[in-house]
Order: sequence, then C-alpha cells, then structure tokens
Amino acid sequence: MATVSDITRQHLAKIAAFYETAPAGLNRAARSYRGLLAHHYNLIIPAGASVLEIGCGAGELLARLHAGRKVGIDLSARQISAARARLPDAEFHVQAGEELSLEGRFDFIIISETLNQAADAQQMLHRLHAVAHADTRLVINSFSSLWRPPLALARALGLRARQPQSSWLSPHDLRNLLRLADWDLINRQPRLILPVACLGLDRLLNRWAAPLLPFLCLTSFCVARPACRDAAPARTVSVVIPARNEAGNIEAAVLRTPELGAGTELIFVEGNSKDDTWAEIQRVAARYPERKIKCLQQPGRGKGDAVRVGFAAATGDILMILDADLTMPPEELPKFYAVLASGQAEFANGSRLVYPMDEKAMQFLNLCANKAFGMIFTWLLGQPVKDTLCGTKVLSRAHYERIAANHAYFGDFDPFGDFDLLFGAARLNLRIADVPIRYKERTYGSTNIQRWKHGWLLLRMVLFAARKLKFV
Repeated sequence: MATVSDITRQHLAKIAAFYETAPAGLNRAARSYRGLLAHHYNLIIPAGASVLEIGCGAGELLARLHAGRKVGIDLSARQISAARARLPDAEFHVQAGEELSLEGRFDFIIISETLNQAADAQQMLHRLHAVAHADTRLVINSFSSLWRPPLALARALGLRARQPQSSWLSPHDLRNLLRLADWDLINRQPRLILPVACLGLDRLLNRWAAPLLPFLCLTSFCVARPACRDAAPARTVSVVIPARNEAGNIEAAVLRTPELGAGTELIFVEGNSKDDTWAEIQRVAARYPERKIKCLQQPGRGKGDAVRVGFAAATGDILMILDADLTMPPEELPKFYAVLASGQAEFANGSRLVYPMDEKAMQFLNLCANKAFGMIFTWLLGQPVKDTLCGTKVLSRAHYERIAANHAYFGDFDPFGDFDLLFGAARLNLRIADVPIRYKERTYGSTNIQRWKHGWLLLRMVLFAARKLKFV
C-alpha cells in the first residue's frame, strides 16, 4: 500500500490535536442526533454482522448499533480511551483511516461524517479494501452543503460542538472519490429533515416527509461495494422453470436452454395445470437423460410458491428463473450468467423494455403499467430498475439464502416471487443490474396474468414495500 505524504501527516496531526482537547462526551442535541443516525444504520446493518467504524470518536454510534463484532479506529487517543470505557467488549485502535492497518475483514465499514475531515479521502477509501471481502458494504453518511448555515447557527447557539475544518464533499465528489478508490456506489438515500428529537415531530418528518423531500435532508447514506473483483472460476447453475398449463413449451425449454458455467441443472416445478404439463415434464426428462433435469410439483399455488420450491431443491451456485412461456428466450441466459460470474452485479434483472418487442408480445396497457412500475421501483429500491415484471431474475444461491433468512421482514405478500427477490436484494444492498432481452410472442397457451386483479395486487405490494424500504 502507498505510504501517506508529509502533507497528509501534517493534516492528520492537526485533526488529532483538535480532538485531544475536545470533550469526550456529547451534548443532548448531539446524543439525539446519534440516536437518529443509529436507527438508519441498524436498518442497513443486520444483527450479528461485523462492523468497523472509521473515526469512531468516543464510540457513541457504535454503542447504539445491533452488530456483533464492533471495531473502531480514531486519531485521538483520548477519544479512544473514552470509547473503551463505554464499550469494553468492543475493539478500538488509535489509527487514521489513511494509515489503516488491522487484521481480519468486516461485513460493514461505516464512515459517519469523518470523510469530510479526512486528510486524503481517496487514500482512506483505498485502504479499506485491505479489511473488506467481496460482500463487504461500505456505508457513508455525510452532511448536505445546504445545511451549512443552519449548522453554523447551531454551533453559535451552543447546540453543536465546534468542529475542525471540513471539506463538505458534494454527492458528485463522493461518487467520484468512490470510483477512483475502486468502490462501486450502489445507492444513496437522503435522510433526516429534523436531526433532533422534538415532541414526536422528528419521527413524523423524518419517516414520512424525508423520502418525499430529499433536498431538505441533512444527511445522505451512501452504500458501496468493492469494485475490484478477482477472476472467478466457472460456477454451476440451476434454472428454475415454473410451469402451469405449459405442456407445449417443456421440450423447447430443454432444447433451447444452453449449458452454462461449470454445469446446468433444469428444475421444472409444475403447479395446478389443467393440461398434461406434468406428464410432459416427466416424458421430456426421460427422453434427455444427458441433461440434469429435476421434476417437482409445488404443494401450494402461484409462481412465488413454485420459485421457492425450486430454489430449495437447487444445487447450483447461481439460481435463475425462466418462465415456461419462453417469451424471454432461453438463449439469452448466458448474458445473465456473465453479469454474476464477472462480479458486475449480484442480482441480474431481465428488462423487456429496451429493445423492440414482437407485435403481440405485450398489450399497450400492460406496457404502460410496466413502465410506471419501473419508475416507482427505481425510487423505492434506490437503484435503476427499468422492468420489474420480467420473470427472469438471477442471483447467487448464497445471496438467496440470506434473502430467505430475512423473509420475515417483508412477510408472505408476494404471490409472483419476483418482488420477494427484488425487495430482499434491496434490503441486503445487492448491486442490481438490468439485462436487456428480446421479448418474444408466446407460441403456446395463454398468459396466466390477470391484468386488473394482479395490477391492483401489485399496487398494494408497492405501498407495503414503501413502508418497509422508504418510510422507515
């Protein structure tokens, strides 16, 4: 790793000297603000995760987190001494982020407002790779420049402690620094209109108004992942194919699905068909013994139940959903595999709304609804998602297991199976990538989608998810 320059050391010495004489405790307003920050950090960081805080001060924020292993570093020996007294079970070191030198790797690295005081923010961010693994998430919260006058007034009134000179990084500055330091920004969520407790008004404004008025928010939470990925070995794949009344498409699904990665298994999950879909699945599996085919019947109803049954039986490293109507051509699946195998994203979502589609592939009202839901979900998830209703979604089995373990947060609200995965991926801060596909006209049978009934259900799901992801 590169060593720090003399200029960087001089600046670090100034910051350290400032905090050596600063009070180790917080005033009432600052404690209230730390509590509000901790609420949002606890929504991002699951209980039991390992956490490293850069610039932890006296440990006020770490003390409020529900994490498992807690480690903090700070320039000031005095602040670290106070942190050790506050959290005797945690681990603290007197270090600068620019000179970070720790053993082990962490699930989450947090930088709460410290980046604005960094002597060399780019070098600090580079150093963090030494304590990060492939699934580490870096979470940074920093002030909006629009709040400089109110914060200056709060300092003048004694509501805010004196601070060393800060950089006031803009969202563009932060995005650029992350890119230069090989971090991939996943999402940015502005939060907190009222940064102190005030007779319940803070809960009203921060939960319900902040998501709708992001320009008024004091701070933004940015989540990033390591962008540097080593070349990964070939991975095995499970393609789950829910099938209801799709007898005419079963053999084509086998013949047209290519072998992917280190090997591909096809998992047909039949459910409540009125034609001979189940018999056809069994016939095709017997006819093509060279393909690894599993034949299952779902115990419940709906595509969501079929997907969960298929994923539970899957053995592949990468899990894929392929609708049995084959309107998403199976020949496109290598694109999805490449996205995950290369590390470009951790969740690949098919998008039918990029290329021209077959004339009868999608009715006009369905197209309008798809575009509208895409815009709504982009706002909900904090990542661009153009087509939420495309049935093809791909993720690793390890990430699916984490989503399934957190299933209780959203509950059983999704009969389609697509939104469980999208919301779960957003909850885990997985990088989501749209994969454009050529959407084709169905050649056998009729759609199982009921436009008005399912449209109303989707709208209810959006409102439910908004309360769980945005208005929190």
